[in-house]
Amino acid sequence: MPTSSIVLDNLESIQSLLDVPNTLSEPKKRWRSAFVSIYYYRAFLSLFKTSLSEKKNTKISPSHSFISLDLNQDNRLKTDQASVTKIDQKILTGLVKEKNIEKLQIIGGVERLASGLKSNVESGIPGNMEDIAHRHEAFGTNTYKRLPSKNFFHFVVEAFKDLTILILLGYAVLSLVFGIKENGIKEGWYDGGSIFVAVFLVIAVSTISNFRQSKQFDKLSKVINNIQIEVVRAGRHQQISIFEIVVGDVICLKIGDQVPADGLFLDGHSLQLDESSMTGESDHVEVNCNHPFLFSGTKVVDGYVRMLVTSVGMNMIWGEMMSSISRDANEQTPLQVWLNKLTSSIGKVGLAVTFLLVRYFIENGNKEFNGSSTKVNCILNAVVGTVAASVTIVVFTIPEGLPLAVMLILAYSIKRMMANQAMVRNLSAYETMGFANVICTDKTSFLTMNKMKVTKFWIGKESFVPATSSSIAPYFLKLLQEGVFLNTTGSVYKPASGSEIEFSNSLTEQAILSWAVLELSMEMEQLMQSCKILNVEAFDSQKKRSGVLVRRYADNTIHVHWKGAAEMILKMCSSYYDTSEIMKDLDDDEKMKFDQIIQGMAASSLQCIAFAHKQVSEEDQEHDSEQKKIEEDGLTLLGLVGIKGPCCLGVKKAVEDCQNAGVKIKMITEDNVFIAKAIATECGILRFDQDVSGAVVEGVEFRNYTPKERMERVDKICVMARSSPFDKQQMVKCLRQKGHVVVVTGDGKNDAPALKEANVGLSMGIQGTEVAKEMSDIVILDSKFASVATVLRWGRCVYNNIQKFIQFRLTVDVTTLVINFVAAVSTGKVSLTTVQLLWVNLIMDTLGALALTTEKPTEELMTKPPVCRTEPLITNIMWRNLLAHALYQIIILLTLQFKGESIFGVTEKVKNTLIFNTFVLCQVFNEFNARNLEKKNVFEGIHKNKLFLGIIAITIVLQVVMVEFLKKFADSERLNWGQWGVCIGIGIASWPIDCIVKWIPVPHKPLLSYLRMK
Repeated sequence: MPTSSIVLDNLESIQSLLDVPNTLSEPKKRWRSAFVSIYYYRAFLSLFKTSLSEKKNTKISPSHSFISLDLNQDNRLKTDQASVTKIDQKILTGLVKEKNIEKLQIIGGVERLASGLKSNVESGIPGNMEDIAHRHEAFGTNTYKRLPSKNFFHFVVEAFKDLTILILLGYAVLSLVFGIKENGIKEGWYDGGSIFVAVFLVIAVSTISNFRQSKQFDKLSKVINNIQIEVVRAGRHQQISIFEIVVGDVICLKIGDQVPADGLFLDGHSLQLDESSMTGESDHVEVNCNHPFLFSGTKVVDGYVRMLVTSVGMNMIWGEMMSSISRDANEQTPLQVWLNKLTSSIGKVGLAVTFLLVRYFIENGNKEFNGSSTKVNCILNAVVGTVAASVTIVVFTIPEGLPLAVMLILAYSIKRMMANQAMVRNLSAYETMGFANVICTDKTSFLTMNKMKVTKFWIGKESFVPATSSSIAPYFLKLLQEGVFLNTTGSVYKPASGSEIEFSNSLTEQAILSWAVLELSMEMEQLMQSCKILNVEAFDSQKKRSGVLVRRYADNTIHVHWKGAAEMILKMCSSYYDTSEIMKDLDDDEKMKFDQIIQGMAASSLQCIAFAHKQVSEEDQEHDSEQKKIEEDGLTLLGLVGIKGPCCLGVKKAVEDCQNAGVKIKMITEDNVFIAKAIATECGILRFDQDVSGAVVEGVEFRNYTPKERMERVDKICVMARSSPFDKQQMVKCLRQKGHVVVVTGDGKNDAPALKEANVGLSMGIQGTEVAKEMSDIVILDSKFASVATVLRWGRCVYNNIQKFIQFRLTVDVTTLVINFVAAVSTGKVSLTTVQLLWVNLIMDTLGALALTTEKPTEELMTKPPVCRTEPLITNIMWRNLLAHALYQIIILLTLQFKGESIFGVTEKVKNTLIFNTFVLCQVFNEFNARNLEKKNVFEGIHKNKLFLGIIAITIVLQVVMVEFLKKFADSERLNWGQWGVCIGIGIASWPIDCIVKWIPVPHKPLLSYLRMK
């Protein structure tokens, strides 16, 4: 007996066993349940294992030798469900992985497999919580194992690998040993112990910051991978997360979507997949009933499909691959790389100064060395003193806080941008947004709303507003309904509860389906049962149309339906229907009249879609079948619809804000030139009185330019209509060649080339395809152009805040380097001890960075032109500010160093405490000056930044604790009220100095233009 017959018999027997008579007693029901479970398990075992005799050497797991059953009445339903889904996952995985079509046929085909998985090929799985939980238990979840995240201990070890930390630890050991030797363990451990504590604090802060950054990137990775997929559950089309997909789900995919799990083809047309991510081959693979295997991670490049999920998570080939890949949380942006180079360069300066200092001490030491008369302790103390001065300069002149500050601002900004409906996929793009001076945007969704509606309908040359089923003749209405429903990849769901009907697919398709169902009383079930689809040509962004070939069951006639851009469909027609259902010839004069109708709708910002029809003979159909095409000429125009997509709220202001910020907006759309001009004018991209000559072009015109003409005219173009993906990519390429920093927005597969070509790609989160999102750097979650302007504002804010902190930090470095070097050379001791400088480093690189890098974007940022990418990060304005403040601090601190004791009548230790306290407070008050690089009023808007004020307060409190309560740790003395007043007064004096300094003009040519950092 054939295996397939055995399979069919088994499945029929199982189905009969599932029907439990209500007349049975409770004990019999329990025994029947046990019998069904065992029988059902054995049936499925035979279903997938054709012959045990052929596999004598196969080892059967001990867990398969028995079935544990709970015969309690309460668990009977659960036992039945467990038995239903007790299908060997390895068989399902191997079925797709091996592309074994013979085994699939033995099973009984995709439909029989779906039945075995308790899924319906039309309505999907039941989708209730109990069903989902059971499928998770039986087949796993759609997640894969990731490489373990780096734990806290990993970052501790990394911190200890830092050369600066190792130098400090070495010095701490020396200081501890010689301190105990000289002063005893009771007093001698203070210096070395204090350095150990300070190093511990530095390591703790660094480790916690890096650990939190790593965790944040893990969260970001999860958000990025959380793709929304359309599934059918209980007959309803719905969007769910890719992680919620289960075995048995029926998934709907269209062009641009990513296949979310391994599975089998149910139905669809013209389906082609890009399997390069799996195989490395660039050729597209056709998938159909004869080759029904779909792999997770591949992408739909043409057609559409409904698929049955057979494997999820680690049972997929993609899951095995992705489990060995992890997102690099240590990804560095170009700015971070540049700052690392700056840090290295400044560190070299510090080392050079240290070398000079050591040489100076050695030369002076030789003069003081008197051979055997010099005690060993004196020599050792001199060595330790030299090492202390050297370490102090080396450690503090390396501004390691600069890269950390960038990470702080990026982490803070990313978090804020998520709240502002933008998800950053690529960190470097965030910095690049600060330089952007051109935005190339699509029309749909970014400039127009995510809701579209049919507002006009034309039959012949007569319009209906609105059109209803009662106003259209029955025969014509049937043709129109066929043209709408059979020629679409969209779907309609009518809830049983009578709530609002749901439509899925693109905005245009949703508008047409909504109109057909609600206005034309279209009945989907009747249309599906009355016709058979023979061939489909899916919508193509270049041809801008889609077609379908159907056979009517009633009279066995074959019909062609086309739908698409009105001017494209009009060219394919030779006749049209008027309102009396009379077919009339469509000559050149009549076509001109229809062109005027189309242009009139386009001028009213209506997207014009045309429907055309033709009945074909069997002979023509046989010929077309051989050519694998649908007839494209001799069609009859059924009608035109005008779809209104109103501009998004706030889009005009957002466009105006970008233009005021020196950013040019260019609209590139597939719509015709009349719609494009109307929308561009409505959004503010074009002015009402603007001469559109050269500002508005069509894609074919731009395409036919010579390379030289493109480069000459690309700056003037504001709108490009009827563009192809290649046209959009070519425009972006030309703009970049001219030195522009280009941002591209897009939502579809056809936008992918331009998104990849751009400096920054922004994709749409609501209607965007996965191909577009994957090519983009930032995903706009609410799909509004206003959010694009927000991202631009934040990009400038990030750049500006980093400049503020660089100015602040370099002021500290220059001051420290000079006063310590001068003090060391003149007195043999540094003004600020290692512990004090570590303390300053700690609070300035963390609290200072947090205060300055978390300033929110201001309106002022959008009134300035974009920063040129070739402009140095440290501008002439920054050099002016930092050198002026550094000079002021150096004069004050050196005065205290040499005259402090006599001026204040204090001891040397109190003088050193005054130097330390004044130095710290100067930096605290200089944070106010760094808030604005150019404005004289640095207090503007400060009341809005409570975080800044809070950090200043915390810093002052910590400094008071350091000076007044941690004397031994900080090697300081307590100060009286008068001395505190002097320190604070010196710090506050930097405010009027800053105001005066900002009156000094600076040259436009960069101060360090002759130096190039490599």
